[in-house]
Amino acid sequence: MSRASLLAEAVEHFAKNGIGDASLRGIATSIGTSHRMLIYHFGSREGLLAEVVRTVEQQQRDLLAALSDLPVEEQAEEFWRRVTEAALVYGPLFFELSAHAMQDLPHTDSLKADLINVWLPPLIELCIRAGLPPEEAPAYARLGLAASRGLLFDLLLTGDRAGVDEASALLNRLFTLPVR
Repeated sequence: MSRASLLAEAVEHFAKNGIGDASLRGIATSIGTSHRMLIYHFGSREGLLAEVVRTVEQQQRDLLAALSDLPVEEQAEEFWRRVTEAALVYGPLFFELSAHAMQDLPHTDSLKADLINVWLPPLIELCIRAGLPPEEAPAYARLGLAASRGLLFDLLLTGDRAGVDEASALLNRLFTLPVR
């Protein structure tokens, strides 16, 4: 099996089974390979998990791009709805590996660059489409990313989907208010 197909299988495995504390051997058995193949392609369990997060993050950026034909408000609502569903599965892993990246653990080198910087250009574009001044769009994009991740963190800790969705809707309205 190729690295790409192993990664796709791992993403699918975690989508169906959650992350939990699955061992590399258990993951390998579930996706029809050996733990040695996973070590060969990903270096370690943590390396595989980091690649799973990178893949899910890329899927979310692809989703944002695919929704770009919608009016900004609808794009934001639909994106939020679908991202929260993914966060219920992958969120704990995302936040765990984000903490690893903050500690500069080696398995997060490639992930670290993807956690913020690759999100900013599409979010800046979305902010400009929403009517924000281009010179302020980078700060709004960073604020939106940070606030959204904070809301996902809140959802994972409290399970308060209604409260988090309400706060996300407020954030979206704040981003579409006329700039003074």
